[in-house]
Amino acid sequence: MTEVLHNSDLSDRAAPQAVILAAGKGTRMGDGDLPKVLYAVADKPMLWWVVKACQAAGVSRCVIVVGYKADDVRQSLDGLEGIEFVDQGDPKGTAHAAQVTRPLFEGQPDTDLFVLAGDGPLIRTKTLARLLEVHRRRGASATLATSIIDNPTGYGRVIRSADGGLERIVEQKDATPEQLQVREVNPSYYCFSSESLFSALDEVKANNSQGEYYITDVPAILKGQGKKVEVVEAVPAQDVLSINTQEQLAEVDAILRQRLAGESVGAA
Repeated sequence: MTEVLHNSDLSDRAAPQAVILAAGKGTRMGDGDLPKVLYAVADKPMLWWVVKACQAAGVSRCVIVVGYKADDVRQSLDGLEGIEFVDQGDPKGTAHAAQVTRPLFEGQPDTDLFVLAGDGPLIRTKTLARLLEVHRRRGASATLATSIIDNPTGYGRVIRSADGGLERIVEQKDATPEQLQVREVNPSYYCFSSESLFSALDEVKANNSQGEYYITDVPAILKGQGKKVEVVEAVPAQDVLSINTQEQLAEVDAILRQRLAGESVGAA
């Protein structure tokens, strides 16, 4: 799929790890029966592509947060190494999903930890590598990749401070009319210091329109703690296409097949 980026290409630090959020139900996809991350793109489940991109970027362990039809999600990754699963239980939002993985990281040294959505099959290994490189070089507690897109409807907006850095991420349903005009969005590509992440998750509140605990609040919490948060404009607009309908699924499937065909030609 992509050129494997060995850990030595990134730094002498320990290999990064990843938490992939994959507990959701595909309620807007039509039949509503299949977990969203198991809808097929280029003949593989969406989640499979995310895991493979992580592994190609040098990730040593992928912790998958499961929920709806958890056994089916587990089975979809049979044969892949370095995979562990955690059941979210009663879902209370993305921050809660990340929080349930805490026991798997307790007692370990601080690690570089990707947190990604399992329904983003267009994720690129080189984007993860760029995110990790900036995160390490700048000594950040959190680094997020952003994208600028023509139609940001449905995405969390990246709100910048006066100095151009990150102020906060505002979800669509909580945004003001002015914030809704922002075209820089959050595609849910994060790299955290694991210690910083779990510390900040304790501070997340469910004071939003959904009554959920959002991981999008974590970067602003870390900034408030005086920690370094970096933003990388690294994600091509095409790579963050939402998949909430069968039509969008078909569009993403066509894009990924075209990309894979191009890579095959380049390798020939």
